[in-house]
Amino acid sequence: MSERHPHQHAAHPHPHPHGSSPGPRRRLAHLLSPHSHDTADKVDPALESSARGMRALWVSLAVLGATALAQAGVVAVSGSVALLGDTVHNAADALTAVPLGIAFVLGRRAANRRFTYGYGRAEDLAGLVVVLVIAASAVFAGWAAVGRLLDPRPVTHLPVVAVAALVGFAGNEWVARYRIRVGREIGSAALVADGLHARTDGFTSLAVLLGAAGSALGWRAADPLVGLAITAAIALVLRDAAREVFRRVLDAVDPALVDRAERAVREVPGVREVGELRLRWIGHRLRAELAVVVDGEATVRQAHAIAVATEHALLHAVPRLTAALVHADPAPAPGETDPHLALAHHLPA
Repeated sequence: MSERHPHQHAAHPHPHPHGSSPGPRRRLAHLLSPHSHDTADKVDPALESSARGMRALWVSLAVLGATALAQAGVVAVSGSVALLGDTVHNAADALTAVPLGIAFVLGRRAANRRFTYGYGRAEDLAGLVVVLVIAASAVFAGWAAVGRLLDPRPVTHLPVVAVAALVGFAGNEWVARYRIRVGREIGSAALVADGLHARTDGFTSLAVLLGAAGSALGWRAADPLVGLAITAAIALVLRDAAREVFRRVLDAVDPALVDRAERAVREVPGVREVGELRLRWIGHRLRAELAVVVDGEATVRQAHAIAVATEHALLHAVPRLTAALVHADPAPAPGETDPHLALAHHLPA
């Protein structure tokens, strides 16, 4: 037996575990929000998450765009290659809002007969674009720094360069905190990856101060060496972001979520055992597929009720889970043939 009840898990007035370590504000909001299983309410949480993601992207675009423009003006008058690399990286970080924004818009579209799971995976593709942008900015920063090492030039307007570095740090750190917080709250790996990118941009902006200080002391190689250090920092961000996004593309989930789901299912009355359980991300939403063992003498209605209770327990226990496909298997009777035997030749060897 297989049952599917694709409803969104709205918050409800009775407390239960919902997330790793929810803070007081989140718990209070969860307790005060109404519980609804009405069809009209099922899509609202997903739309709210996408709207929050879009808002985070466009606010980030505005802040980083303004930061990059201010730094670009300083680059034009100072000739600092370290600040140039930081500026280009900030501009690239701002522009990553475009593919992510497209992904969030696509994610709102309803499933159809061609895309039966909807368009949520567009967000994961956007994460890949972000990774490529980070890689391109690393290559450019490294190329500019090496070129300046081979052809040293003095850096002028050093106090202005220092101020531009501080502006870059402040803008990037604010954007990083904002993106990471919103990305984790709505379950967006791409947005979290972009936030990590912005955070390292902030520290690389501070590194520009070192180049300015070295240049002030007459060491011409200081500026391009800092440019190379910025390239190395970008490469580290690239590694972390790529690992997170590629894990999501390969349907990786936190094993703790699987453990939590299994514990919740085992507590459902009527469930004798938990069979295969799978979780996968589709954009910033989770789906589950699992088999449960029930009494072999249970009626279809009784098994159906257990399947519904199982999905309900999962929706309460696993954050951002929106639907579960529950298959009920009868407990084996002595001498009974395995009912799945007819499928054995279809399974991989």
